[in-house]
Amino acid sequence: MPGNKPSNNHLGKPARQLLFSEALRQNRAQPSTHQEHMTHQPSDRADAPQGATMDRILQEISAVGRRLEGMDSRMISLTEETKSMRLDIAGFQTRVATLEQQVTAVEMQATLTEDRDQELLYLRSKVIDLEDRSRRDNVRFPGFPEEIEGVDAQSFLKNILPQLTGLAFDTPLEFHRAHRLGPKRREGANHPDPSSPASYNTHRHTSFYKKHECRALST
Repeated sequence: MPGNKPSNNHLGKPARQLLFSEALRQNRAQPSTHQEHMTHQPSDRADAPQGATMDRILQEISAVGRRLEGMDSRMISLTEETKSMRLDIAGFQTRVATLEQQVTAVEMQATLTEDRDQELLYLRSKVIDLEDRSRRDNVRFPGFPEEIEGVDAQSFLKNILPQLTGLAFDTPLEFHRAHRLGPKRREGANHPDPSSPASYNTHRHTSFYKKHECRALST
């Protein structure tokens, strides 16, 4: 028919295959606009998820950075507290060392005090012994009238004892001390005081008294 597209039916099979191959080659070499749109559309859809993923990654990195900044501030605070604790510990060590020195000094002083206490006890026992020994030479003379000795009891006894005993002494009497025993008689009292108005104590170096003379004087 006039106006119709010529048919390839009159061509043989080898010719039709050749024409089909050429058309296919041209179609592959020059893709259509629809094919180009279909080719680029998947790429655009793939880029959108990748951008969202990058945003999430950046947000997470920013959050991690903020957390690290907070950790840095806490680490700085812990460092300052550690320094303060070290200073406190150093102060405590100094105070402990000072207290140890003071305790050592107190212990040494206590040791010295104990030694001195022992020495004082020894000296006290010696004083008591010496006092007891010195009292062995004491002689008491009761029965003298009140205030007959005057102001000097030693001179009175030195003069009166030879007269009362009738003994002649080769050397003058010597006394370590002489004094009355007890208080003086009260005025208006009817009874005599049990103590003598005058008595004397002799020291061991006044050994010129013989025992029988002392016994005679004391009777």
